Amino acid sequence: MKMNRLRLYLAFLYCIFIISSCGQEKSTSIQETRKLPNILFILADDLGWSQLGCYGGPYSTPNIDQFATEGMLFTQAYTSAAVCSPTRAALMTGRYPARLNLTDFIKGDETPDKPLQQPEWQKFLPLEEVTIAELLKEHGYKTAAFGKWHLSQEKIPPLSLPFNPDKQGFDEYMVTYKPRKNNDPESDPHNIDAITNRAMRFLEENKDSSFFLYVSHNAIHDPIMESKQLIQQFEGDSLLWERNIKPTLAAMVNHLDTGIGRLLKKLNELGLNENTLVIFYSDNGGKEAYASQYPFRKGKGWLYEGGIRVPLLVRFPSKIEAGSQANHVLSTIDFFPTILKSVGLQIPENIDGRSFWEVLTGSSQGSDESIQYWHYPHYHRGSGMKPASALRKGKYKLIAWHEQLLSGESAYELYDLESDPSEEQNLAEQLPEVKETLSKALSEWQKEVNAQMPILKNIE
Repeated sequence: MKMNRLRLYLAFLYCIFIISSCGQEKSTSIQETRKLPNILFILADDLGWSQLGCYGGPYSTPNIDQFATEGMLFTQAYTSAAVCSPTRAALMTGRYPARLNLTDFIKGDETPDKPLQQPEWQKFLPLEEVTIAELLKEHGYKTAAFGKWHLSQEKIPPLSLPFNPDKQGFDEYMVTYKPRKNNDPESDPHNIDAITNRAMRFLEENKDSSFFLYVSHNAIHDPIMESKQLIQQFEGDSLLWERNIKPTLAAMVNHLDTGIGRLLKKLNELGLNENTLVIFYSDNGGKEAYASQYPFRKGKGWLYEGGIRVPLLVRFPSKIEAGSQANHVLSTIDFFPTILKSVGLQIPENIDGRSFWEVLTGSSQGSDESIQYWHYPHYHRGSGMKPASALRKGKYKLIAWHEQLLSGESAYELYDLESDPSEEQNLAEQLPEVKETLSKALSEWQKEVNAQMPILKNIE
């Protein structure tokens, strides 16, 4: 009898030990998940390189400027496209828009009056594409997307629902849209406050979890509208007038800055700063009709620098030196691997992007020799852009115009961005060897990604 009791007692102790061990393992697992860095990605819409004070612009952006002093400012960051949807697809997948065949803003323009016919391109982000949100979610991250999406087949429900953020790895989402021209300018027309408030609530609700928060603003996309009180603060500004910048646009930029400041303040209040990678970026250059993109040529829609070179600020207090600056050349596709490396996750082999994590942490100075590619086989009515492809390697940038390529005319423009960032002097005839080398590289890349090409229409 005593022996049976002893055995029961020992069995009881063993069960307690097993339960305790399981509990410890579960607790450790949760703690390890919580130790993973948070990611806050803030994306502005149509915000050009020179439209922030920290980039020498005449705008009032005190919160973003302060943010720049706390992290790293990039001088040669590009977008993967000069219009929004392709850039957003590249951000989500780490793949070139040309490889995805998603090369224009959704749904694009119909151009029956133009000499080239655009290809039958992809007009939504396919669900089989693996997004950065899906990968992070698999590793315990809480994920959310608030603001502009522009990767669905249609913008608004019900036709947009099958391709909205919840189908691409986001636990929570709120899709917002640009205002109509008859919207009330006094009622947060670009949803800056609505997006910020929702993002702040997400931070509060998920402060104890690792999270990926994608805050995608509609500002400063047109229509250009803002409250009268805020506009009045910028009327009569001589520097804005010299740069051909409308006071309304300056007010919109300032409102966006205020929203970002509120969000960063909330991050600090919750004690999340040290363990959060924060990225501030734009989907393409600014619209030339509303503001000069000085010192760059043209603006949104164009493959000149004004359309594709954008501001990029990155802060991670425990990893990135405050007030640092980088000249490393990078593009949208590079965020995917960089984010994964920052949290210690494996980078998939089927993406095009290359991590610049070593640049952020100071273990590498990076390089301006990396090659970046662009492909736009469309006409963009808003800007006047024509079908073209481009490549940047080192200090040189080559633009190939498809109309001229198909008609046998001189099709190339070549610029030395080091000495001529405004792209004023075409060196294609002066440097034929450079032109030939870059044009060959561009052609080989187009074949590699199976880029869709425009075709010459049959004109009777």
